[in-house]
Amino acid sequence: MAKLAVVAFGGNALLRSGQKGTFEEQVANVERTCENLVPLLEQGYQLIIGHGNGPQVGNGLLRHAAGEKDYGLPAQPMDFCGAETQGSIAYLIETALDRVLVRHKLDRKVVSLVTRVEVKADDPMFQNPTKPVGPYYPEAPADGAVYKEDPKGRGWRKVVPSPVPVGIANVDLVGRLAREGYVVVTVGGGGIPVVRQEGALKGVEAVIDKDLASALCAVKTGAQEFYILTDVPKVYVNFRKADERALDVITVAEAKKLLADGQFAEGSMAPKVRAGILFIENGGGQCIITEAGELGNPSCGTRIIK
Repeated sequence: MAKLAVVAFGGNALLRSGQKGTFEEQVANVERTCENLVPLLEQGYQLIIGHGNGPQVGNGLLRHAAGEKDYGLPAQPMDFCGAETQGSIAYLIETALDRVLVRHKLDRKVVSLVTRVEVKADDPMFQNPTKPVGPYYPEAPADGAVYKEDPKGRGWRKVVPSPVPVGIANVDLVGRLAREGYVVVTVGGGGIPVVRQEGALKGVEAVIDKDLASALCAVKTGAQEFYILTDVPKVYVNFRKADERALDVITVAEAKKLLADGQFAEGSMAPKVRAGILFIENGGGQCIITEAGELGNPSCGTRIIK
């Protein structure tokens, strides 16, 4: 039986350091990342793809603000911007992956789902927003939102909650499509954050970690493997120090201890390791954290196992 795997694209799958984020740059970056999926596809893997959208949402918020200021167009909320970027990035991935499939004569189809991801209305993160979004301001605007001063002196920036995902709308369909042979793009940017009110789902202003949402998707679809793509080939202890050491295989217990010891930076490797732990503790086989170019190598990346 073919293995089902969830692959979470890192930020450099869309935008690389020093780039402006033009359409042409993003198309080239996405196609390069999709090319790296070929070894898995050739081995018959059934694939589900998640991805980030941080810079794209930030740019969208700027466009909305400029449209409101210069043309009187009403700015839209963050959940709307999340839906916009889910659709546009999915278009980039579908288009790039189509070209890769044709080039390698692989008979697979790609389908994308604009996905709502449920969080709890009483998640404590709603009382402690920490995720920076949008532009920097010389002073904190008096618009009712929460702003924090940038530690590097770049100004004030809006911060929003980053609650834990607890459910994924239509995740049963995601799993079914993947097992029927489609490559499914879902939970983009961590998903559109929603809470349940009177039985229905309602959008909220928040950002869900895309690795955690992808891990939850892997759990809910019964995936055997979970790949988190980043810009380093392995996870390291004492990263960028003289005694830096790459990790090949670590257990969940070892991963938790390294997290507690502060070995992994927040906003960087720590959330990826937590996502891997979530997957394994909820029935997953193994989580592999690595560079996209390493996919297909049997010993690639750092593997988190039970």
